[in-house]
Amino acid sequence: MKVSGFTIVRNAVKFNYPAVESIRSILPICDEFIVNVGESEDETLDVIQSIGSEKIRIVENEWDMSQKSRVLSYQTNLALDACRGDWAFYLQSDEVIHEDDLGKIKEAMVRYQDDPAVDALRFQWLHFYGSYYRYRIDQGWYQKQDRIIRNNGMIESVGDAYAFARKDGQGLRRQNTGCFVYHYGWVQPQEVMARRRANAEVIGFVSLAENERDAKYSYGDLSRFPVYFGTHPQVMEERIAAHPLSVEDKRSIDRKYWWFPAKWFRARYKTGRRVKEKIT
Repeated sequence: MKVSGFTIVRNAVKFNYPAVESIRSILPICDEFIVNVGESEDETLDVIQSIGSEKIRIVENEWDMSQKSRVLSYQTNLALDACRGDWAFYLQSDEVIHEDDLGKIKEAMVRYQDDPAVDALRFQWLHFYGSYYRYRIDQGWYQKQDRIIRNNGMIESVGDAYAFARKDGQGLRRQNTGCFVYHYGWVQPQEVMARRRANAEVIGFVSLAENERDAKYSYGDLSRFPVYFGTHPQVMEERIAAHPLSVEDKRSIDRKYWWFPAKWFRARYKTGRRVKEKIT
């Protein structure tokens, strides 16, 4: 069995994407890793090259931003086309896998390698927001998605590249891994978040009101979101320690929940309660 990792990345430095951490998080279980690097306004290419792994193959492309949000699935499929593995493991550049899950993920790929009834392997999501110790489960924040697909030419990235679909129109046949994807796209300094939101509007993800184009993005009262008591992937340790809002939030959590068992055992879980309305 051969496993291909693949991703797309552009302006990773400008928008503070943990692209290196993302790649490194699954590199141990990949036989190759395809990185589609878009023409950037910063040192993104140098940063990816600095990983220094022989497994990594870089594909450089100029992204056609006139495609709007479809540019992401188009570029994702270019990276997928370069994959040579039996399985293709996709991570976006702000998604990271915990090292404790790698063995379980590898076992799932081995188990279903010869089962033609399985097209994809599914993960649960932890969408961290504002702080590395808060996550979102309310409306609009999807809680599960496929990130490993069978590399048989029958499956492609669709929409804005958050999901995959079969080219013949049939539904994807999937199995759950029971593992998490740690999504860090919304844990950024407030000024970086403002730049990213402005970029998302250019691509076509959102439409911002004039007063939303401020220099600083506001996360609001973080206590309205569930607390994450578990560990994070080791590759993220430096970023977490250097994030002032998270450090402050952690102090508050430690004071309030000093008695809570999950805090002491650092259990990796999220609540099963789903908030069906969007929290503002």
